[in-house]
Formats: sequence, C-alpha cells, structure tokens
Amino acid sequence: MQPQDLVRDHTVYACVMGSRAFGLATDASDTDRRGVFLAPTPLFWRFDKPPTHVEGPGEERFSWELERFCELALRGNPNILECLHSPLVEHVDDTGRELLSLRGAFLSRRAYDTFTRYALGQRKRLDADVRTTGAPRWKHAMHLLRLLTSARDLLRTGELRTGVGGLREPLLEVRRGEVPWARVEAWMVRLAGEAEEALRVSPLPAEPDRARVEAFLHRARRASALQAEPDHEVVQGVVGGGGAGQR
Repeated sequence: MQPQDLVRDHTVYACVMGSRAFGLATDASDTDRRGVFLAPTPLFWRFDKPPTHVEGPGEERFSWELERFCELALRGNPNILECLHSPLVEHVDDTGRELLSLRGAFLSRRAYDTFTRYALGQRKRLDADVRTTGAPRWKHAMHLLRLLTSARDLLRTGELRTGVGGLREPLLEVRRGEVPWARVEAWMVRLAGEAEEALRVSPLPAEPDRARVEAFLHRARRASALQAEPDHEVVQGVVGGGGAGQR
C-alpha cells in the first residue's frame, strides 16, 4: 500500500485550514487541506511501519496518521489543535466524529507553552526580515497576531476559536502593510502579556486527558484489526506447520 493510498482510502477526518478557515481569505488565498488517516492495524505487524504523515495526493494537502495526530494534539501543537476546530470540514466518518468529540480532552494549559514557543519562533523570523529588508513579511505578521489572539482567548475561555470575527479588517490591514511595524510590535507585546495574565486564572486543566485519548486510539486500532480479513495462506502455514526448523 502506497502512502497516498492511505489518505485516499483510510481518511477519517479532513478539513480546510489556513486563511480560509480563519476568515482571512482573499482572492489569492490557497486552499490548505489537512486530514487524519487511520492506517489498518495489520500494517503495524510488519517491520516496515506505516508513515506517520503523508503529503498529498494533490497540492496543499497534508495528513497525519491518527496516533501521531493524537500525540501532537496532546502536546498542545497549535496547528493540530486548530485543525480539530476548523469550521470547514470536508470529510468525517464515525472514527473522525469520535475524534472531534474529544476536542476538549486535548486542551490544557500546556497550550500556553506550545503557542508561545511557536509565536517566538515566528517573531524571530519577522525581526530578521526587518533587519535585512527594512520590513517584515506582512502576511506572516498578520498570522502571528491571529495566533497570539487565539492563544489568549483559549486561555481566557477554555475554548479554541479559529475564526477572527471582527478582527478580519484590522488584520488584513496588517497584511497589506498599512499598519506601521511599531504598532504591530506593540500589538504583539500586548497580546503576549494578556495571554500570560490569562494563564494564571485559566479554566483549562493543567494537563490534557491522555487516558481518554488513549482509550479512543485503542478502540480504533482494535476495530481496524477485527475488520481485517485473515490471510488464508498464513493461517494454513501456521496450522499445517512444519518441523522445528520452520518455527
């Protein structure tokens, strides 16, 4: 089975992410597709394991194997958590619906560290742009502001929202380079401070519900194994077995 076949035949959840999901799309925006596939359990019984992620098929499409997706979500990875909260769902089966029902189990105050760490990395790139070219990449600046806003609101409310709502126009002004960099910097600093304040009184639990997620993954793997048809030749070989040298 080829990696892209896993995406075509075993996707449990697929959505659109990026600007279209955030409410920041323009006529030039790409359509970024993300998904989760459940590799058939018998594939794990081989030396060569299924891939943890697959690019494609098609452009701007990326998918994770269910276990890897859950691992990253438990760590509070921003891209993964936001994928679970996309308003633009293109495909979902029963396993995918159960995954979506677990969205709250993945959320915890860990998100502060992961969102902040990601934001700091983006900020360093923007500062490097300013030093070398005199201006940041404004699209990246817009998305960093959106991420910081999302992190602050998650910590304040315990809920992750992907849409920017009334911030669409102010953020698009940043993208068009209509807001001075000094003002954008001040906005970023303010959001980071508000997120730190929100952490102290956040309704989120300290840790995600790992046991609940693990139980879900076990059910999904078991169901996949039970659906697999036994290999007649292998069964015959075991039952009809040969001498000790064949064992």
